[in-house]
Amino acid sequence: MCFKVLFVVKVKLILMTIIIFILIFLFLGSIIFYTYLNESGKHRFIRIIKFLFKVLFVIVFPVIFLRVADVSSNDCCLDTAVFSPEHKLTVYVLISISIISYFIGSYRKEIFSPVLEVLLNSLLIIGLVLDVLILIQITWGEWSGLGFIFCSPIAVLFIRVLNQNHKLLLSYIEESGFEPKSKIEKFACEILISRNKFLYLLILCFPLLFLIASALILFGQKPDSMIRAFTETYRQGFSQLDYMCENVECGGHFLCSVAAKGHHNVVKPERYGERLGKPIICNRQLLVANAFEELIWKKAPRLHNIIRRNYNKVGDCIHKYYYLFNNKYIADTIYILMKPLEYIFIFTLYTLMKNPENIIEMQYLSKKERSEIDRLRD
Repeated sequence: MCFKVLFVVKVKLILMTIIIFILIFLFLGSIIFYTYLNESGKHRFIRIIKFLFKVLFVIVFPVIFLRVADVSSNDCCLDTAVFSPEHKLTVYVLISISIISYFIGSYRKEIFSPVLEVLLNSLLIIGLVLDVLILIQITWGEWSGLGFIFCSPIAVLFIRVLNQNHKLLLSYIEESGFEPKSKIEKFACEILISRNKFLYLLILCFPLLFLIASALILFGQKPDSMIRAFTETYRQGFSQLDYMCENVECGGHFLCSVAAKGHHNVVKPERYGERLGKPIICNRQLLVANAFEELIWKKAPRLHNIIRRNYNKVGDCIHKYYYLFNNKYIADTIYILMKPLEYIFIFTLYTLMKNPENIIEMQYLSKKERSEIDRLRD
């Protein structure tokens, strides 16, 4: 199984390198092409191409990336989520609001009222800041190298719209001689024409985020889900859970491994074995469990992946509270509780395999020992 994992990792690295080079080429080519479009006239065909360009970079590429990279679980041993699965709804809602605000700002035909202008520009700044945070999350995470490709064009496009809105507003006020009719409109106008406009808008983002977070509580999100979505992850830019992956033995039988560390007269250790180059105490229960997993892996690999992905969450829990599971009495208890499963595993092995005891005894042997046994059998 270790060889299979290494092979998959190598293939993924090769494919990722190819994708990065293709995306860099597309990115640089797109910049040149978009510059040409801006220098061209207002021909209808040019406007359609510009629209498709924006849709591609603001919607299509991010959706594809999130669909591929943002898996549905945090996992120390497999692909892990870009955003915490429990809190990513908040991030997805913010992304959606930012995209809608971008296209409204890009294709509206007239200036809004001062209050709506402040709201629109604040939402655009939320989108811009969110884009930068996602860039950091990706670039310093497992998908390093792709962050710049996906996030930089979005940042450029959002900055262009903010600058376009500012020029459009100043031009409108100068040409129409607009005068605010209420204190709220006057306050909004002062923000929009201020030299510190973007600082004020950034400050106004916080009450907006508070309102969005409050609404999302109805959908099971927490008030601080915006932060947790980034921090409660593994191996990403803002991840705070990396400590949970330290010394995690991927592919291990967490419960059985703990159970084998109980009192000798209870768990009955048989021998030492080797896992990932490290010695491990093996009893009958652990050997049977690993033989059963090997059977599932060979007969139903897709089912095995699902089981392993969910079972690794048990490993996260054990590692987090290892000081508890390292107690011999708790290990004895787990061993006893696992006995019914052990009998089910044995029944399955004897039903589906010709020589189940040979397979059981081969578990957790070193490569040298396995090779020697295979040579003697031949």
